Amino acid sequence: MDDVNILEAVERYIGGSMTPDERVYFENLRKTNPEIDQLVVEHTFFLQQLNRFDQTKKFKSILSDTHIELAEKGAIESSRLQGKVRVFYLFNKYKRTAAIAASIAGITALAMSVLITSVTPASQLNDIALLNGEIKAIKNQNQIQSREINNIKQNINVPTAPVVYKTGGTSFLIDVKGYLVTNAHVIRNAKNIAVQNSKGKDLAVKVIYTDVQRDLAILKIEDTAFKAPVSIPYSIKKTSAEIAEPIYTLGFPRNDIVYGEGYLAALTGFNGDTLTCQIAIAANPGNSGGPILNRNGEVVGILSAKQISAEGVVFATQSRHIYTALAQLQKDSSYQFMKLPSTSSLKRLDRTRQVEKISEFVYMVKVN
Repeated sequence: MDDVNILEAVERYIGGSMTPDERVYFENLRKTNPEIDQLVVEHTFFLQQLNRFDQTKKFKSILSDTHIELAEKGAIESSRLQGKVRVFYLFNKYKRTAAIAASIAGITALAMSVLITSVTPASQLNDIALLNGEIKAIKNQNQIQSREINNIKQNINVPTAPVVYKTGGTSFLIDVKGYLVTNAHVIRNAKNIAVQNSKGKDLAVKVIYTDVQRDLAILKIEDTAFKAPVSIPYSIKKTSAEIAEPIYTLGFPRNDIVYGEGYLAALTGFNGDTLTCQIAIAANPGNSGGPILNRNGEVVGILSAKQISAEGVVFATQSRHIYTALAQLQKDSSYQFMKLPSTSSLKRLDRTRQVEKISEFVYMVKVN
């Protein structure tokens, strides 16, 4: 993104003209990119100064109009300026030699003095003095903000240390707009989160939903490098798989995607937990959050944990809970457009072809 586009985005963000998705993406960008965040602060200060100058100028104009009206009515004398209003005389005198901010503040203060001596009853002097103090305070505040902006400019090019990812897991797309599901424990206490696509590209994501009890989390890819697919080839099954049904999974126990296969061993999980099911499949750290699929290319679960005391005993969160998570999300109007894939296009394909088509929808989760 070039400087012009960045500045345009900052102005749209400050002005509140971004769409909800754009605003979420930009807020995440501010968190991950200190330079962008500093630019927002700097530009906000700049716009505030312009607004103050505009307000002061309007106030000066009102004072000038008042002076003219009083002069025309004979309430005050202006003969020494030969018909010219003192405010304009002072403005023309000082605008050539002073900065715009100081000139406007100074002109306004002098104009106030003229009105105090010319048209203000003695009983109102205290009120005018207060207003004059506010004008001086605005001038002082502008000077302080100018120094702050200069400090920001000096520090804006300070390089930031790259994020070093230490642990991770697996996730997979559930909506073409960049929504993924993984385990809640994969992203627990994470300061930074990214997902890596099948081409090895890291993409920034944001956590939008977590359910610790069901060990579910939904992430949203918020990266301009993400190219939304036309459709998702697999579906999310609403009902439980059957015991002994053949299943397989894809995940990232290492940097390369790894395939594993087995079968559904029990309809419940550890100690009869009804939120999960037991599967017989090889799994290692990094597989957490990976999809469990049946022969028809339907996601029947999300791989979540293994029993340390027993070899090959692995547990998965049942896929129906993804629908529960979606229902919770859709209480917020921002997510009502989300729709889980309900039809699998993999039914008539052999396992090799299924895996080939699914792989690009499975992402490595990287956290630190």
